[in-house]
Amino acid sequence: MLSDNFLTELRKIVGEDYVLSSPEDLVCYSYDAVTTTHLPDVVVFPASAEEVSAVLKVANGKGIPVVPRGGGTNICGASVPIKGGIVLAMNRMNKILEIDTENLVAVVQPGVVTGEFQRSVEAHGLFFPPDPQALNMSTIGGNVATNAGGPRGFKYGVTRDYVLGMQVVLADGRVMRVGGKTIKNVTGYDLTKLFTGSEGTLGVFTELTLRLIPLPEDKRTLLAIFDALPDGARAVSAIIKAKIIPTTLELMDQEAMQLIEASRPCGLPTDAASAILIEVDGSPVDVPVQIKKVAEVCAGCGAREVRVAATEEEAAQLWASRKAAFAAMARSTPTVMTEDITVPRNLLPVMVEKIKQIARKYQLRIPILGHTGDGNLHPIICTDERNAEEMARVHVAVDEMFREALALGGTLSGEHGIGLEKKKYLEWELGRTGVDVMRDMKRALDPNGILNPGKIFLREDGE
Repeated sequence: MLSDNFLTELRKIVGEDYVLSSPEDLVCYSYDAVTTTHLPDVVVFPASAEEVSAVLKVANGKGIPVVPRGGGTNICGASVPIKGGIVLAMNRMNKILEIDTENLVAVVQPGVVTGEFQRSVEAHGLFFPPDPQALNMSTIGGNVATNAGGPRGFKYGVTRDYVLGMQVVLADGRVMRVGGKTIKNVTGYDLTKLFTGSEGTLGVFTELTLRLIPLPEDKRTLLAIFDALPDGARAVSAIIKAKIIPTTLELMDQEAMQLIEASRPCGLPTDAASAILIEVDGSPVDVPVQIKKVAEVCAGCGAREVRVAATEEEAAQLWASRKAAFAAMARSTPTVMTEDITVPRNLLPVMVEKIKQIARKYQLRIPILGHTGDGNLHPIICTDERNAEEMARVHVAVDEMFREALALGGTLSGEHGIGLEKKKYLEWELGRTGVDVMRDMKRALDPNGILNPGKIFLREDGE
């Protein structure tokens, strides 16, 4: 419990109305999209870098944990305040400060909602490609903190590819600016990239400078349908081998499509083993050529049908099915665990089959979705956390999935981050030395360990 004097000090910094400590309010900030919950002691809403700095100074002086929070939509437990303390909710810092159409950059505060930002820049004929599933709830600050991705990651990259600079407040309250509006910047260590993806463990973003690109002139969507799951996975590599770079290549297996159709009928082929939702973009001349080539490649890989959306409405209907996927899973089962593994694209068929083998071995329902253009698979474990025996099988199955992905030269996380959920596996991929180097950086920037403690590292100083 925090003292009344400390709470009074926080109120002096941000204002009476922006410090919450009632039990009802604390519950709202005790969870994100994982099953772990923990109450904070207080929720604070700063409105400026100066207020963030002042909060961190007093917290650091007393060794009180501080957990930065954006939209709370992450699914690795990164914003759960597992050691209590302060949740630093960044919602008030929600302004788009500048859209610079000459330099193709934008300057924003961290609380800007991703989807709203995208719509704002598109009104200027510009494009911010990262598109996480929760883009209409997630914030730019949270996306940068977790290095969020999304379906467009194959062609356009993930969030870090669009972060040019930032203002960040360190654990002791010092305010630092790194990077800026220039595309080229090789002055010193790349601190911008260091803080991107650090999940609130190294500092708190108060301003972000983002790279924009011209909005594509045209785009088209198609759905390729396969009677064998490996054929769908092989088609991904075949498309890329044909030197076509689609915007998205989204795989759905039969189990995923059946759950989606049961929840929100969209016309998906529930009798098929898999389908790939594909979008291409570019000039009005190039797009029809690309769509034709993609359809030919899919047919050559065994697609029984290729549906090309003739209108924007038909394309929207196809995308509605994919966007409904996670909600459909949640309606079908008490507990949904969305995993996030990435393997080299040519090994997708192998990894897909291994996931299905693991599901059979442990008698689990594991539908598969994936941003397969970049080798990123989302096995979704549909389970019930109240069933201890089943959850024991789930945890063993997850361990096995990660071992298989790493054995194929893959990675633990393509876009969700580490947080609470994957910290036990970090050394499997990076080795002891890699984890020690990361811990040394954390210790140097946050010697008292107040920033988002308990995340990323299995053991921290003093544990």
